Amino acid sequence: MIETRLTRAFGLEHPIVSAPMALAAGGALAAAVTGAGALGLIGGGYGDPDWIETAFRDAGNARVGCGFITWKMAERPELLTRALEHDPAALFLSFGDPRPFAGEIAAAGVPLICQVQTLAHAREAIEAGARVIVAQGGEAGGHGATRATMTLVPEVADLLAREAPEVLLLAAGGIADGRGLAAALMLGADGVLVGTRLWASREALVHEATQAAAVAAGGDQTIRSSLPDIARRLDWPAPFTIRTVENDFTRTWQDDPEGLRARGDIPDAYATAFASGDTTVAPPIAGEAVGLIHDIPGAGEIVTRIATEAEALLGGGWNR
Repeated sequence: MIETRLTRAFGLEHPIVSAPMALAAGGALAAAVTGAGALGLIGGGYGDPDWIETAFRDAGNARVGCGFITWKMAERPELLTRALEHDPAALFLSFGDPRPFAGEIAAAGVPLICQVQTLAHAREAIEAGARVIVAQGGEAGGHGATRATMTLVPEVADLLAREAPEVLLLAAGGIADGRGLAAALMLGADGVLVGTRLWASREALVHEATQAAAVAAGGDQTIRSSLPDIARRLDWPAPFTIRTVENDFTRTWQDDPEGLRARGDIPDAYATAFASGDTTVAPPIAGEAVGLIHDIPGAGEIVTRIATEAEALLGGGWNR
């Protein structure tokens, strides 16, 4: 068994948390992760209240948490109130200042998890009273920044040891197997946040063709850009860009983002491609970990695999 402060604090069998991936991490995925002994999170994403309610319903009686894109939720703060009414196992905030929302989360008695991409973000999370901080490296799929997991995680670990030793730490970015979990523990983390590996699962709300295109790619075929956000008319703030698998769309527009912004026909065409799994237009939103993924099993099997591999690498167990 791998026992850490995270497993003890949240009553888990494995120090693994699923990323609350927008539009992909629904209730079935979160429930499957929780059912396997980890912590599953629903992706509140861009704030569709009906989608969020459906996700909680799909999770059934499983103990799951919920995550939000902070800057987007700030436009509709009532979404936080509605999510807290479900008594989630945790409330996850990323990509924005969590401090304006920390009081309501604390009053609800729900642990706050904050994902950070820099030491400045980590200090904001400490001020917000985060119970858990996720240090996300730029290898991650979806939105993020530029720091690498291998250096950001121990630097945040050192910061917490000095200034907030009671705060737990998760590593994120490029973690898809037991090697990643074992390495994260060695870097000073109490566990890991897993995104891309669980995005490529049967329960994820991702078109099969999109998953297949990502699994066929390697880490070298992923890029960071703002092109999908421009196509979707999403005004993401700096310094955040999105990692996707490279495709015809990104190659066409990578040197002309302003030209893409001027094309009024793109948003509808992109939305149609995303829904239909046309990866020549809508690239798979996945991280460098695609090079470590070769199948699309159930989420519970993925959690068990990661934990079992890490236990073997660590000599059968770990206690921190």
